[in-house]
Amino acid sequence: MRALIAHHSPRIKEPIVAAEDGMDQASPQSEPLFLSEAPEPEPIRLRTLVLLRWFAIVGQLATVIVAWAMGIGFAIGPVLALIAAAVLMNLWLVLGPARRSSTPHAFGQLTFDLIQISALMALTGGLSNPFALLVLAPVTVAATSLDNRQTLMLGVATVVLISIASVVALPLRDANGTQLLMEPVLAIGHWVALVIGVAFFAGYARRVTAELGATSRALFASQMALAREQRLQHLGGVVAAAAHEMGTPLATIKLIAGELADELKDRPDLYADANALRESAERCGQILRGMGRAGKEDLHLRSAPLRAVLEDAAGPHADRGPVVEILAEGPDVRRDPAVIHALRNLIQNAVDFAQSRVVIEADSGSEFVTVTIRDDGPGYSPALLARIGDPFLTSRRTGAQRNGYEGMGLGLFIAKTLLERSGARLTFANGGPGALVTVRWPLDRIRADTRAALGQNPNLEK
Repeated sequence: MRALIAHHSPRIKEPIVAAEDGMDQASPQSEPLFLSEAPEPEPIRLRTLVLLRWFAIVGQLATVIVAWAMGIGFAIGPVLALIAAAVLMNLWLVLGPARRSSTPHAFGQLTFDLIQISALMALTGGLSNPFALLVLAPVTVAATSLDNRQTLMLGVATVVLISIASVVALPLRDANGTQLLMEPVLAIGHWVALVIGVAFFAGYARRVTAELGATSRALFASQMALAREQRLQHLGGVVAAAAHEMGTPLATIKLIAGELADELKDRPDLYADANALRESAERCGQILRGMGRAGKEDLHLRSAPLRAVLEDAAGPHADRGPVVEILAEGPDVRRDPAVIHALRNLIQNAVDFAQSRVVIEADSGSEFVTVTIRDDGPGYSPALLARIGDPFLTSRRTGAQRNGYEGMGLGLFIAKTLLERSGARLTFANGGPGALVTVRWPLDRIRADTRAALGQNPNLEK
């Protein structure tokens, strides 16, 4: 995976994607897993649209009944006809053939609601109707579930229909037959307020929905990254187990091949075959010994010294240009793939934008374990320090990163999420020069019981 946020002014690094971390991390050009593979949100469900319309119908009927009881005069017949049209629409959706909700269908339903509410507004006093604000509901719902083009279309339609309803509105009358009219200045102000409301509510809903969607996609990438780390860990265990189990039969093959070769020295043709079989068995044994050591030393351990964990995290980036220096002594800690993955992202962030040197320091006290990662690059932009860790924070300047770097602004979000789940607290600052990241765990959250390393598999030595 390519990590993190760019390291310039603004210092925001962007990963290509989190899920491609692992054996290919040392290469800046590793194949990315694009977020197009993440599940896309579906349009608003038909059931939700029907439920919202039932609420609107109940509210409209209640308002008509209260206004009629108060003696307010209005075109009650056409108003009830419009409410009946909404009821029929809902009954058709509920009792009609089953259908999947689609974006065009949702757009059509919200357009129907907009027209119905605007017509009710025109029949009940226009801008003088205190419930005129409800005309903003369809465009607000559209902003949370439809794309920008459809939301814009519905917003423009809302402004147009509000304007038409205010011009052709039938006035309300009190019990004495007096028209309830709004002063022209107040009417214009109400119209302006509704138009501003269209832009504000739609824009606000759109922004919140976009941020929630970005966070959801970023969490999806985090889960894929962690899942890949765990698959690699399990694969290492399988490799070690396979090496262990295959050691005995290979040793037997080697022994029998050697005995056959000794017995067949007077048969040059068969002797060569038996000797080749013994050499092949020896070669297989060497391969299995290497696989067993790799599985045991890299992926099969559940605890390791703090320095070893930091070396594991920094390993893929040690030869990418800047010198990576590790100054760490500490207790054995849990060798959590999520923690290693997150630290690797932070280290890659520093390496990507360091001038010549990255220093990783660790300090262990009686209560906390602290890891600091500093570089001699340009540092973070002060304006963005408070926003570091937000997903898809991609603001950066061309040329700020090292050659071959590209990304989408997820690396630091993933690292921060994984480390905080492990109990750590992160702080980001400028160290003068360069950036400084501090990761601090309570000692009891990361310390592991000391266990002796696994010995060599005796079967593989035969």
